[in-house]
Amino acid sequence: MMEEQYLAALDIGGTKMAASVAGPEGPLARVTRPTPKSGTVRALPELGMAMVEEACREAGIAPDRVGALGVASCGPFVKQEGMIALAAPNICGGGRNAPDLPNDWTLIPLEQVLRERFARVAIDNDCVAAIAAERAFGAAVGEPDCAYVTWSTGVGFGLCVDGRILRGKNGNAGHAGHMLLGDDPDAVCGCGNRGDLEGLISGRNLGNRIGKSAAELFEAARAGDPQARQVGEYAAHWLGRGLYNLAAALDLRLFVIGGSVWQHHGDWLAPLVLREIHAHLPALTEGVRIETAALGSLVADVGAFTLVLPEEWEARWRAARPWDVLKD
Repeated sequence: MMEEQYLAALDIGGTKMAASVAGPEGPLARVTRPTPKSGTVRALPELGMAMVEEACREAGIAPDRVGALGVASCGPFVKQEGMIALAAPNICGGGRNAPDLPNDWTLIPLEQVLRERFARVAIDNDCVAAIAAERAFGAAVGEPDCAYVTWSTGVGFGLCVDGRILRGKNGNAGHAGHMLLGDDPDAVCGCGNRGDLEGLISGRNLGNRIGKSAAELFEAARAGDPQARQVGEYAAHWLGRGLYNLAAALDLRLFVIGGSVWQHHGDWLAPLVLREIHAHLPALTEGVRIETAALGSLVADVGAFTLVLPEEWEARWRAARPWDVLKD
């Protein structure tokens, strides 16, 4: 196979997208845009391609020298003519009355459109890409039984058991944010579930329930507002319950947690989450621990690169840790 000259990475989230380009010594440039929620069903992948070209211009390289694209995307995924299509409830508004999603999309032909431009495309759920990145470069190096957790606009997981990252039939392994935990009729998830983990604690769904943004809620809780603190502790309880279920089902040792809620408030949420995990069946929970994602807000970007990174580049990146150039 021809040696790669440059690589591109695309991080697709429910709120924003980021595109980056890199060479053998590390990332060179990164651009971000809000995730499109209107236009044709091709709007999102077409924006992604345009963002890669913009990143190439910032890096001073010709776009045709980019040989491969790694994509870390929120999900879930559906196979459409053998290729990955995106059916994310935080992006696709088709068939639902969602004022913040003014589109009729049910499936976004993600891989089909991206392959019109890139010869090699690798797509994984953003949390699957994140656990790959944390195992290669971050807080889970050397840990065979672990999970990455994001707590942000949505709630997602990437799972690794016996040193093997789990993907499943359509690449949806790790969608534990949609496991049902209760019957709370007000905990409505964007997917339509009531009482799943994402419906109970995600930034988008908490915001819809209480009429203020998750950022405002958790800042008020940190400042001592009793009502906000109660909601924050409620959310930490349910995250801990979800992590216990995964530890019990998969015999995991480590949860690496990232996402905007955790990045800003993990310091006071972590003891609450751990208390809930360790409150049940010590034979399954003894030694289970939590770490904050070492790659921080760049975990999905680095994860997307990891999907297409040549082995010899990985060794250089591990030694140099060059991704800080991507920070805003």
